[in-house]
Amino acid sequence: MRRFDPRIRLPKLATRYFPNALWRLPENEKKVALTFDDGPVPEVTPWVLDLLKEENIKACFFCVGENVERHPELYQQIIANGHQVGNHTFNHLQGLKTPDEAFLANVEKAATYVDSKFMRPPHGWLRKSQYRELTKDYEVVMWDLISRDYKEKTSPKAVVSNVMNFVRPGSIIIFHDSVKAQKNLRPALPVVIKKLKEEGYQFTLLPEKGKQKTDKH
Repeated sequence: MRRFDPRIRLPKLATRYFPNALWRLPENEKKVALTFDDGPVPEVTPWVLDLLKEENIKACFFCVGENVERHPELYQQIIANGHQVGNHTFNHLQGLKTPDEAFLANVEKAATYVDSKFMRPPHGWLRKSQYRELTKDYEVVMWDLISRDYKEKTSPKAVVSNVMNFVRPGSIIIFHDSVKAQKNLRPALPVVIKKLKEEGYQFTLLPEKGKQKTDKH
């Protein structure tokens, strides 16, 4: 495990900006959580679901509301396969670039399609004022390491290295079930799963702390 790379794991100081967000699972067990952002899309999500079923792994899919609106059958397949879902705004809106009222309205619009107490802001970008409002109804989920599978100039080999060099007990790992990421995701994800299992890691879902999302449907 390499010690630090801010492109893959944020420095600890940065995680303190949102102290009550979920950045990492308890580190006393050799468990990790796989999470997927930006789907569901028919080009990629069914392949991910098939792989996870074959490997007997459950994950959390942070869904973009407009993708669920377009592909409700894929959203239902995620649920039917026993995975968790999370809110990733309606159209991948970035909090720092959006006024609070518009950003929070976008999250709630997504909530009409994604029924979850989990919320992950695109790119992890939020104003503190937005974060405070979100935590009233949602468990804000960040990450311990990001695979960078979405980077056009990276390679599947680099994606595998990003994960395996930085994984540790309790890591919440981000991949992307998106068209943009699939050139790296398809070759890299099966290798990462195999290597993590070989190193004795178990895969787990995100902990549910009992926070109930306000029913705004």
